[in-house]
Amino acid sequence: MTLPLRLYRAASGLAAPLVAAHLNRRARAGREEAGRLDERLGRAAAARPGGALVWIHGASVGESLSALPLVAAVEARGARCLLTTGTVTSARLLAARHPHVLHRFAPVDTPRAVAGFLDGWRPDAALWMESELWPNLVRGTAARGVPMALVNARLSKTSARNWGLARRSAAALLGAFDVRLAQTETVRERLLALGGDPAATHVTGDLKASRPPEPVDGAALATMRAAVGERPLWLAASTHPGDEAAALDAHRALGIEGLLTLVAPRHPDRGPEIAAFAAERGLSVTLRSRGEGPGGDVYIADTLGELPLWFALSPVALIGGGWDGVGGHNPLEAAPHGCAILSGSDVPNFAETYARLDAAGAVRLLPARDGLAEAVRRAMGAEGAAMAEAACLAGAPDPEPLRRTMSHLSPLLDEALA
Repeated sequence: MTLPLRLYRAASGLAAPLVAAHLNRRARAGREEAGRLDERLGRAAAARPGGALVWIHGASVGESLSALPLVAAVEARGARCLLTTGTVTSARLLAARHPHVLHRFAPVDTPRAVAGFLDGWRPDAALWMESELWPNLVRGTAARGVPMALVNARLSKTSARNWGLARRSAAALLGAFDVRLAQTETVRERLLALGGDPAATHVTGDLKASRPPEPVDGAALATMRAAVGERPLWLAASTHPGDEAAALDAHRALGIEGLLTLVAPRHPDRGPEIAAFAAERGLSVTLRSRGEGPGGDVYIADTLGELPLWFALSPVALIGGGWDGVGGHNPLEAAPHGCAILSGSDVPNFAETYARLDAAGAVRLLPARDGLAEAVRRAMGAEGAAMAEAACLAGAPDPEPLRRTMSHLSPLLDEALA
């Protein structure tokens, strides 16, 4: 361990009481599950299934959904998977859409919490999704001889530069993994620059592309279509505050009689806040979380697990997060449902995916929010129908990233599960 990693371990151990107090504050604010804080502190009784257990860890919603094809592939080999995440939203989404998945909250990165988690679950192998590298958890797992892989790795230019300031520590963390599987060649080069072993660092593509479309509740879709009737509508999905303001302003600028704007925020607990934004603009609002139907100008879909329903209902979908440095969100969630896709152009987290959809004519990338109203107007016409058809074709599940990933993981899994 490098000196910075030793200092981090010592400091995180001393800070454990402060971390516990911070978790309690987050629970009171609804940002942690109050009844599951013991999981975060490594104190919860582990219901470890018998036989081989592969632990898969992802930070939040995107990583956990990316992991689902991997969970299915690993469990097809006879092992059971434990999926850990660190956010309430990811836990609730998995419970709503994929209740068969064994999920627990990841422990906070203090030595005692990490030890408690590893003592309870005793994983036979560990697969880390994308870029969630907590030093104590990584090094503690490796110290127990657990085979480890970094899967679907993603590393932004900014993160690579920051890690480069502590290159020896970054190399020590990357060295804990037996294999590193990157989404793109650019990510692979960044991992190598931080000390990754070239012989064990490979490009496999983005696992999000291998995920089949999320199922749509047919009865709920029929009910919603009947409630909407003949009203024209469009959707702003996975939104952040600036996205919502732009969507509401676009609604007013479009001036279409009977227009319904659906807003599905990235964080559903922001529903009342968005309703206030709409009221300030003189728009009438109903909220899904209150059991209301789409009766106003704006319908706020502030629930979990229903995003496929809104994509299936809407002919046009703005994918939020494409401005203000958020990095973008996954357009492949919308593509199979026949949506013309719009997004801001600042999408480094999904650059290759958007480039593929753009080349196919399935998406319009907007440099600024002030072009949103005109883009929606065009997408609600004949141009949008062609975009939606292209999205269905270009966004079809691609088995290759999963195949390549499992090909590189097979030696590690064979050894771990023997």
